[in-house]
Amino acid sequence: MARVEELPDDFDESINLNEQPQETEIPPDKAFTDGPLPTTEDEPIFPINEERLKEMEEKDPLAPKMSQNMASVRSHTMDELADMLNKTPLFMTDINKAGDENGENIMLDAIQALQNEGTRGDVAQNFREQGNEAAKEKRWIDAKEFYTKAIAVLLAKEDKWDKPEDAQEEEKLKRQVEEASYSNRALCNLELGNYRSTTLDCASVLKLNPRNVKAFYRSSMALFALDKIPEAEDVVSRGFALDPSNKSLQGVAVKVADRKAALERIAAKKKAESERARKEKTMLSTALRARQIRTRKTEQPPEMEDVGIRLTPDPLSPESTLEFPTVFLYHMDAQSDFIKSFSEMNAIEDHLDYIFPLPWDTKKEYTASGVECFMDTVTGGLIKAGKKLPLLQILSGGKVEVVDELVRIYVVPISKTGKFIAEMKARKEG
Repeated sequence: MARVEELPDDFDESINLNEQPQETEIPPDKAFTDGPLPTTEDEPIFPINEERLKEMEEKDPLAPKMSQNMASVRSHTMDELADMLNKTPLFMTDINKAGDENGENIMLDAIQALQNEGTRGDVAQNFREQGNEAAKEKRWIDAKEFYTKAIAVLLAKEDKWDKPEDAQEEEKLKRQVEEASYSNRALCNLELGNYRSTTLDCASVLKLNPRNVKAFYRSSMALFALDKIPEAEDVVSRGFALDPSNKSLQGVAVKVADRKAALERIAAKKKAESERARKEKTMLSTALRARQIRTRKTEQPPEMEDVGIRLTPDPLSPESTLEFPTVFLYHMDAQSDFIKSFSEMNAIEDHLDYIFPLPWDTKKEYTASGVECFMDTVTGGLIKAGKKLPLLQILSGGKVEVVDELVRIYVVPISKTGKFIAEMKARKEG
């Protein structure tokens, strides 16, 4: 999403941010009318750790003497300096560590007291203005915090502020500040990628002022980012009802329309694919029933990726040929071969001709003329499958079934068929 370049509702658009502010020149004779400024040696930046400074001097007696400010820095560790900076409001990062050993911080207390001076509306307005300054500099996290504080002041149950002289003007101010704070916090959340929070803030704005077009715009941008296109489209249309020529809304409307069209194309493609898959499934089922081939699926079918029974060359043509994934099981030697597509028109012998000789068959027991083939029956028994018969002739009639879309054929050397049949019979009885 492109960056949103809007400034807060309160921003003075007459200000040219590209111009450097003019410096006010102070006459030399007026520069120090309130007394001389302290020199760098009057007071060090931090309290000096005399003990550590003495250790440093003893360690290197020839080193030049440090200034007071340098000594105040060098005589502390980085952690100690960070801790002292944290007690200064300007550099404060953790308010829980800002107090002294008694948990007090005079400077922080003074600033907080100043923030609570005035009426509720005045204090909220102060936070709002600080948020605006931060937003101008695109310090979105800071700006969001200030707007949140402004809202908190307005919604606080405890009334610890001064009583207004003009109650009507106070209410007017509070309403203006509340609407602007929600609206500007929505901008911050939008910039920070907090899209749901953006929509909630915009909803709060519209409760206060249903004609706030910026709230419709920012909400639509957040909904667009969340890919909630129907909702974004609805919000844009509501904004246009108030301001049909709004360029910001027009921009997001184009994005929403483009995305809507893309989603409709994707949906149409998925629907077409789903419809084709349904027709292919129906045609395959019809072809199997017409050939009287029984099929069954178990709860835990084997992993075969995209392999399965199919009609070729055209899955939607009744004139196509059925092909089956098939496994040759060399049961007596615990080996197997997998055939991805076994045409119903081919015989077992057609595949044995190119599979044999088997690389692991050192006794040369597996030859096209030296093996017999068997398949499981529906009742759990065995049938002998003719090697020269088309697969269709073996599968049709209902004596055997194709389980989990996989044809299983036992290939057994003639010399071992008796032992094989006995083992299979014992397995069935067991």
